[in-house]
Amino acid sequence: MKRKLSVGIALLSILFPAVSFPQSGKGKLIDVHASEETKALYYNLKELSGEHILFGHQHATQYGHGWRGDENRSDVKSVTGSHPAVIGVDFSGLSGRPDSMIEKEKASLRKTIADTYNRGGVTTACWHFNNPVSKTNFYWNDSAAVAAVKNIIPGGSHNEKYKSILRTIADLVKSIKGNDGKLVPIIFRPYHEFDGGWFWWGKPHCTKDEFITLWRFTISYLRDSLGVHNLVYAFSPDCLFNSEMEYLERWPGNDWVDIAGVDDYNDFGRYGKYNVDSGIMKLKIVSDYAKKAGKLAAFTETGLESIPSPTWWTETLLAALKKAKAQFTYVLVWRNDTTSPTHFYAPFPGQESEADFLKFYNDPYTLFENDLKGIYKLKK
Repeated sequence: MKRKLSVGIALLSILFPAVSFPQSGKGKLIDVHASEETKALYYNLKELSGEHILFGHQHATQYGHGWRGDENRSDVKSVTGSHPAVIGVDFSGLSGRPDSMIEKEKASLRKTIADTYNRGGVTTACWHFNNPVSKTNFYWNDSAAVAAVKNIIPGGSHNEKYKSILRTIADLVKSIKGNDGKLVPIIFRPYHEFDGGWFWWGKPHCTKDEFITLWRFTISYLRDSLGVHNLVYAFSPDCLFNSEMEYLERWPGNDWVDIAGVDDYNDFGRYGKYNVDSGIMKLKIVSDYAKKAGKLAAFTETGLESIPSPTWWTETLLAALKKAKAQFTYVLVWRNDTTSPTHFYAPFPGQESEADFLKFYNDPYTLFENDLKGIYKLKK
C-alpha cells in the first residue's frame, strides 16, 4: 500500500502538467485530428517513460490459465490485486469469417476495450491477420499461402477486399466509447514481426517498397478516408537487427509511426537460451532512435513461456530494462492460454514465479492499472 500511495502522489504531478499537449514539432501524433483523449494518452505516456514503465499482458481480462470470460478477472490481478496497466487484444477475428461471427467478435472487443478504458487502463491491439488472398491463416508455413502484400496494396487484385476489411476495423474502433461518452484510444500495432518469415507479410514474402506501401496505405485509409482519429500507431519488428540501420530497413517514415517498438523473446530465455546483453543493446537502439525522431518507444512483446525461472521478472526482465536506461512506455508479455498447462507468460496463484512477480509489481519503476490516474486527461 505504501508503494502504491507514493506512486499515486507522484503521478498527480506527472499526469496533470501545467502545459498543453504539443501540437507541432517533435513529439506530436501523426494524426493531426486525433481526439483529445488520444493526444492526452500519448503525452502522458511520454511523461511517464524513463521514470516508469507500464506493464502489459495480452488477453489479460478475456481469459487466463484455466478460465475464460470471468467478469473483472485477470491472472495478474489474482496475484497482485491489480490488472495490468496495458491490456492486449487482437483484431484477428474481424475478417475471413461469417458476418455473424464477426459481429460477435466486435461485441466482445467493444466490451473488453471499453471496460479497460473505464477502469483507467490502456489497450493495445495487434493483428494476426488471416491471409486475405489465399484464405489461409496468418502463418506462412501453410502450403497454400500466397505472398499477399502485393495483391492488397493499391493496384493489387485484392485491394478492394482489403479496404472492406479496414472498414470493418474502422467501424469497430469508431464505435467504442467509455462511460464518459468519449471514443476510446487504442494503440494499434499491425504487421508485427515483419522482419521474420513466419507471417505472410514477412520480409521474405514482399519487397521493402511493397511493405512500406502497405503500411502507409493502411494508416492513410483508416485516418484520412475513414475518419478514424483514436488510434496510436506502433511499429514493431522482431529482434533480428543489430544496428539502427537494420532496425530502420522497413521504417515507413517518421510521418507514419507514433511508437517505435520491438518484439524480443529470443534474447530473454526462449528455448532456454539467454542473450540478455544483446537484448539490452536492441532495447537501447529502439529507445535512442525514438528519442531522436520524437517518437515513443515500447517493448511491444516479450516473455518466457511457462516462466520456469522463479526470478525471471526481477533478475532478467526488470534488470534488463533498468540497465538499458531506455525510455520505454510499456512492456507487454504474451497470453495465458485457457487449456494448455504450459502456454502462459504471466504468473497465476501458485505459479513458481509468483513471489518474484510481486517484487516486480512493487518496484516503483513498474506501473499497473491501479497506479494510473487520469491518463486520458490533460490539465487545461
